[in-house]
Amino acid sequence: MSVKSKSEADTVAAAGFAEVYDPVKPYLADLDAFLQAQVSEMEPEVQDQVRYVFGHSGKRLRPMLVAYSGWEGAAPDRNAQLVKLGAVIELVHLATLVHDDILDEADTRHRQETAAKKFGTAAAVLVGDVLFSHALKMAADFPTTEVCRAVAQATARVCAGEIAQTYQRGEVNYDREFYFRVIQLKTAELFEVSCRLGAEVAGYSKAFAEAAGLFGRHLGIAYQIFDDLVDLYADESMIGKTLGTDLEKGKFTLPLLLLLEQLPAEERETLLARFKAGDASVASDFTKRLHDFPIFDAVVATFEAQLSEATAAVAPFAEEAPVRALQQIAELVRAQLGRIAQG
Repeated sequence: MSVKSKSEADTVAAAGFAEVYDPVKPYLADLDAFLQAQVSEMEPEVQDQVRYVFGHSGKRLRPMLVAYSGWEGAAPDRNAQLVKLGAVIELVHLATLVHDDILDEADTRHRQETAAKKFGTAAAVLVGDVLFSHALKMAADFPTTEVCRAVAQATARVCAGEIAQTYQRGEVNYDREFYFRVIQLKTAELFEVSCRLGAEVAGYSKAFAEAAGLFGRHLGIAYQIFDDLVDLYADESMIGKTLGTDLEKGKFTLPLLLLLEQLPAEERETLLARFKAGDASVASDFTKRLHDFPIFDAVVATFEAQLSEATAAVAPFAEEAPVRALQQIAELVRAQLGRIAQG
């Protein structure tokens, strides 16, 4: 089993997610206006750099989850508190991307130069710090300290995930448990806090907010697994990264961990020895071997299990307005994998 190139997959995904994005377009427009207004509150020396980062920020998935978790019927609530919350979480996310690109020595993101490439590594570090700091400043403006506490904790956990992954690069002595721990911290954490705080700020019960948070956690894990699949099974060059980039940077994703479990011992040790020795061609050999085992199907089963966990988390709250919208998001994420899979 293989998937189409990520450039084609992105086109398909954009079309498929239109029905998710369309209802929240007014919210996202308010969010963008709010973020641009925040630039003027920052010091003049960093404003151009921050505007540049805002201009290459991707899909706004986390603020979108804030909006849907605060859903109140025909359309998501656009009140100022939910817009501000979406901005807080988006700033944290953007800060992590700026710092990740430095650690990964990445030159491009979304086909544009990274902040580190355009402004230099030292400036990019400080821009990321500014984004983190401004996010916490805004979080402190909420009438409850819970927002600031949760965002600060989520920020620390995201950074912990990056540290764990950074220090394991080049090593292969970790397993699926480590993999899930890292994606829980690096990806699922902000999905979870987006959904939980979105529900809380909108005034839903604590029980529902916790359930919405669990939905976000499992959705985030499934989203990362999907991204891993597209990266390793694509047939052509892809937007933002090349085939096998994760492996080339020492990131052993779930498909690769499952492959290591399937390979004959002698071949596995040979490939790992080449990897540790810095053999640049080993990434291609690993990728070729992925097609010789039912790895794709095994990873898809894990992806499906995470989406099922997500929908089960909010199922007991079917009477709450956000539930139908959240479950629709899960179904559309599931549909993306079906749309790009072949044969």
